[in-house]
Amino acid sequence: MEEQPQKKDNRKDQAKKTGDNPVNAYAKYTGLGIQMIAIILLSVWGGIKLDELLSFKTPVFTIIFSLLGVFAAIYTAVKDFIK
Repeated sequence: MEEQPQKKDNRKDQAKKTGDNPVNAYAKYTGLGIQMIAIILLSVWGGIKLDELLSFKTPVFTIIFSLLGVFAAIYTAVKDFIK
């Protein structure tokens, strides 16, 4: 009986099987970073506008909304990492 030569799997073959591609991972995490920045910037902008609207001397809503934006961005990132 003749033995069949075993085919060696390299990283490219494994990436094709699992769907993992370094470019896809790079795009995924770049998109996640952009999403986090957008959440934080929108929350800070909303806080600034609310402080201007209510004519506060101290930027109360800017501080509150910026902290909430950071927590929301971290929550979004963690939720995405769990997937």
